[in-house]
Amino acid sequence: MEGYSFRDIIAWQKAHDFVLAVYDKCKNFPQWERYGLWSQFTRAAVSIPANIAEGNKKLGKADKLRFLNISQSSLEECRYYIILSQDLHYISKEDADLLNYKIEGTSWYLNAYINGIINNSGIKD
Repeated sequence: MEGYSFRDIIAWQKAHDFVLAVYDKCKNFPQWERYGLWSQFTRAAVSIPANIAEGNKKLGKADKLRFLNISQSSLEECRYYIILSQDLHYISKEDADLLNYKIEGTSWYLNAYINGIINNSGIKD
């Protein structure tokens, strides 16, 4: 489809919004966490939309799904980092609830996108 971009994928939009929220909350982490949890959390969060974007131009179904599966794995990693960040008192319960809300939306749209690719016979295997 001419003019179609990864930016048009709702799963990517939700993931990008989640990344922005993660960066916003991580800026309040202790400075000494800059190369620890802060770095791990932001890298995993960025991996979600980055792999959606990278997989978007792959021609084969298996290639697309491989990148989307990496996004799913990074999303699950972020679920843990939300728990850990709250348990370490780096973020409040309200912040954790917001991040969980955003990651749930991302997860739902990412899974729907994956299911659409799996069920679309127009994409090469």
